[in-house]
Amino acid sequence: MNKQTIITILLAIVFASCGSDEPRFTNPEEHEKTVQLNEQYGPLMVGTWHYENISDTQRYFEQLTFKADGTLTGMRKWQTRKHVTIDGEQRYTNWEDIELSGKFTGTWSLRYWAPDGGEARNCLQLTATYDGAERDYMAYSCALTFAYADTTTLRIQGYYVKDSDGWVNYQRGEAEAGF
Repeated sequence: MNKQTIITILLAIVFASCGSDEPRFTNPEEHEKTVQLNEQYGPLMVGTWHYENISDTQRYFEQLTFKADGTLTGMRKWQTRKHVTIDGEQRYTNWEDIELSGKFTGTWSLRYWAPDGGEARNCLQLTATYDGAERDYMAYSCALTFAYADTTTLRIQGYYVKDSDGWVNYQRGEAEAGF
Protein backbone atom coordinates (compact mmCIF):
# COMPACT_ATOMS: atom_id res chain seq x y z
CA MET A 1 0.00 0.00 0.00
CA ASN A 2 1.19 3.44 -0.76
CA LYS A 3 1.08 6.41 1.58
CA GLN A 4 -1.91 8.03 -0.13
CA THR A 5 -4.01 4.85 0.16
CA ILE A 6 -3.24 4.54 3.88
CA ILE A 7 -4.23 8.20 4.48
CA THR A 8 -7.47 7.68 2.53
CA ILE A 9 -8.35 4.60 4.63
CA LEU A 10 -7.58 6.42 7.89
CA LEU A 11 -9.71 9.41 6.89
CA ALA A 12 -12.58 7.09 5.95
CA ILE A 13 -12.39 5.45 9.39
CA VAL A 14 -12.34 8.83 11.15
CA PHE A 15 -15.35 10.17 9.22
CA ALA A 16 -17.27 6.91 9.62
CA SER A 17 -16.75 6.97 13.38
CA CYS A 18 -18.14 10.49 13.66
CA GLY A 19 -21.41 9.49 12.03
CA SER A 20 -23.63 12.06 13.76
CA ASP A 21 -23.75 15.62 15.03
CA GLU A 22 -25.55 14.38 18.16
CA PRO A 23 -23.46 14.46 21.33
CA ARG A 24 -22.63 11.09 22.85
CA PHE A 25 -22.49 10.79 26.60
CA THR A 26 -20.11 8.48 28.37
CA ASN A 27 -22.95 7.30 30.58
CA PRO A 28 -26.40 8.01 29.08
CA GLU A 29 -28.17 6.95 32.30
CA GLU A 30 -26.20 9.49 34.37
CA HIS A 31 -26.91 12.15 31.74
CA GLU A 32 -30.66 11.44 31.74
CA LYS A 33 -30.82 11.46 35.56
CA THR A 34 -28.86 14.73 35.62
CA VAL A 35 -31.40 16.29 33.23
CA GLN A 36 -34.28 15.07 35.44
CA LEU A 37 -32.54 16.33 38.59
CA ASN A 38 -32.12 19.79 37.08
CA GLU A 39 -35.69 19.91 35.79
CA GLN A 40 -37.08 18.96 39.20
CA TYR A 41 -34.78 20.92 41.51
CA GLY A 42 -32.88 23.52 39.45
CA PRO A 43 -35.55 26.24 39.70
CA LEU A 44 -36.03 25.54 43.43
CA MET A 45 -32.29 25.96 44.08
CA VAL A 46 -32.19 29.51 42.74
CA GLY A 47 -32.20 32.02 45.58
CA THR A 48 -30.53 32.59 48.93
CA TRP A 49 -30.16 29.94 51.64
CA HIS A 50 -28.62 30.07 55.11
CA TYR A 51 -27.50 27.64 57.79
CA GLU A 52 -26.33 28.16 61.37
CA ASN A 53 -24.91 25.70 63.90
CA ILE A 54 -23.91 26.80 67.38
CA SER A 55 -22.41 24.56 70.06
CA ASP A 56 -20.31 25.12 73.19
CA THR A 57 -17.08 25.07 71.19
CA GLN A 58 -18.08 26.06 67.66
CA ARG A 59 -20.20 28.68 65.92
CA TYR A 60 -20.79 28.33 62.19
CA PHE A 61 -22.92 30.41 59.83
CA GLU A 62 -23.11 30.22 56.06
CA GLN A 63 -25.23 31.94 53.45
CA LEU A 64 -25.30 30.75 49.83
CA THR A 65 -26.95 32.45 46.84
CA PHE A 66 -27.49 30.24 43.81
CA LYS A 67 -28.19 32.07 40.53
CA ALA A 68 -29.97 30.61 37.51
CA ASP A 69 -26.85 31.02 35.36
CA GLY A 70 -24.92 28.55 37.56
CA THR A 71 -22.98 31.15 39.52
CA LEU A 72 -22.73 31.19 43.29
CA THR A 73 -21.97 33.81 45.92
CA GLY A 74 -21.68 33.15 49.59
CA MET A 75 -20.26 34.04 52.94
CA ARG A 76 -19.16 32.04 55.93
CA LYS A 77 -18.53 33.06 59.52
CA TRP A 78 -16.86 30.42 61.66
CA GLN A 79 -15.54 30.61 65.21
CA THR A 80 -14.19 28.08 67.65
CA ARG A 81 -12.96 27.85 71.22
CA LYS A 82 -11.48 25.17 73.44
CA HIS A 83 -12.64 23.66 76.71
CA VAL A 84 -9.58 23.71 78.99
CA THR A 85 -8.67 23.11 82.61
CA ILE A 86 -6.99 25.99 84.43
CA ASP A 87 -6.01 25.48 88.08
CA GLY A 88 -8.32 22.46 88.24
CA GLU A 89 -11.29 24.46 86.94
CA GLN A 90 -13.00 23.81 83.57
CA ARG A 91 -13.19 26.95 81.39
CA TYR A 92 -13.67 27.94 77.79
CA THR A 93 -11.07 29.93 75.89
CA ASN A 94 -12.13 33.08 74.01
CA TRP A 95 -13.84 32.69 70.64
CA GLU A 96 -11.42 32.76 67.71
CA ASP A 97 -12.24 33.25 64.03
CA ILE A 98 -11.36 30.34 61.77
CA GLU A 99 -9.42 31.26 58.66
CA LEU A 100 -12.07 29.66 56.43
CA SER A 101 -14.39 32.63 56.99
CA GLY A 102 -15.32 35.37 54.54
CA LYS A 103 -17.08 36.01 51.22
CA PHE A 104 -16.63 33.77 48.20
CA THR A 105 -17.79 33.40 44.59
CA GLY A 106 -17.93 30.48 42.21
CA THR A 107 -20.21 28.06 40.39
CA TRP A 108 -22.77 25.41 41.24
CA SER A 109 -24.47 22.55 39.40
CA LEU A 110 -26.69 19.59 40.11
CA ARG A 111 -25.41 16.28 38.71
CA TYR A 112 -26.15 12.62 39.03
CA TRP A 113 -22.76 10.91 39.06
CA ALA A 114 -20.14 9.07 41.07
CA PRO A 115 -17.55 11.74 41.95
CA ASP A 116 -15.44 9.30 43.96
CA GLY A 117 -15.80 6.41 41.51
CA GLY A 118 -18.28 4.60 43.78
CA GLU A 119 -22.01 4.43 43.37
CA ALA A 120 -23.66 7.29 41.45
CA ARG A 121 -25.84 9.66 43.44
CA ASN A 122 -27.47 13.09 43.28
CA CYS A 123 -24.79 15.72 43.87
CA LEU A 124 -24.57 19.46 44.37
CA GLN A 125 -21.21 20.38 42.90
CA LEU A 126 -19.69 23.58 44.32
CA THR A 127 -16.52 25.34 43.23
CA ALA A 128 -15.77 28.68 44.88
CA THR A 129 -12.80 30.79 45.89
CA TYR A 130 -12.61 33.41 48.59
CA ASP A 131 -12.88 37.01 47.42
CA GLY A 132 -9.76 39.14 47.72
CA ALA A 133 -6.16 38.59 46.73
CA GLU A 134 -5.02 37.75 50.25
CA ARG A 135 -6.73 34.36 50.11
CA ASP A 136 -5.11 31.51 48.19
CA TYR A 137 -7.47 28.67 49.08
CA MET A 138 -10.84 27.39 48.03
CA ALA A 139 -14.07 27.95 49.90
CA TYR A 140 -15.52 24.92 48.09
CA SER A 141 -14.26 22.37 45.61
CA CYS A 142 -16.49 19.38 46.15
CA ALA A 143 -19.51 17.34 45.20
CA LEU A 144 -21.92 17.20 48.14
CA THR A 145 -24.64 14.56 48.32
CA PHE A 146 -27.91 16.29 47.47
CA ALA A 147 -31.17 15.09 49.06
CA TYR A 148 -33.70 17.72 47.95
CA ALA A 149 -34.73 21.36 47.80
CA ASP A 150 -38.24 22.72 48.27
CA THR A 151 -39.72 26.14 48.97
CA THR A 152 -38.20 26.29 52.47
CA THR A 153 -35.38 23.73 52.84
CA LEU A 154 -32.22 22.67 51.02
CA ARG A 155 -30.91 19.36 52.37
CA ILE A 156 -27.35 18.24 51.61
CA GLN A 157 -24.61 16.30 53.33
CA GLY A 158 -22.31 18.86 54.88
CA TYR A 159 -18.71 19.46 54.02
CA TYR A 160 -17.36 21.50 56.93
CA VAL A 161 -20.15 21.20 59.48
CA LYS A 162 -23.02 18.74 59.74
CA ASP A 163 -25.84 18.01 62.09
CA SER A 164 -25.78 14.84 64.19
CA ASP A 165 -27.48 12.88 61.38
CA GLY A 166 -24.73 13.85 58.90
CA TRP A 167 -26.99 16.20 56.94
CA VAL A 168 -27.32 19.98 56.77
CA ASN A 169 -30.67 21.72 56.34
CA TYR A 170 -30.29 25.20 54.90
CA GLN A 171 -33.29 27.50 55.21
CA ARG A 172 -34.45 29.76 52.39
CA GLY A 173 -33.85 33.48 52.75
CA GLU A 174 -31.22 35.94 53.81
CA ALA A 175 -30.12 36.05 57.44
CA GLU A 176 -27.40 37.38 59.70
CA ALA A 177 -25.19 35.26 61.92
CA GLY A 178 -26.58 34.99 65.44
CA PHE A 179 -23.14 35.57 66.95
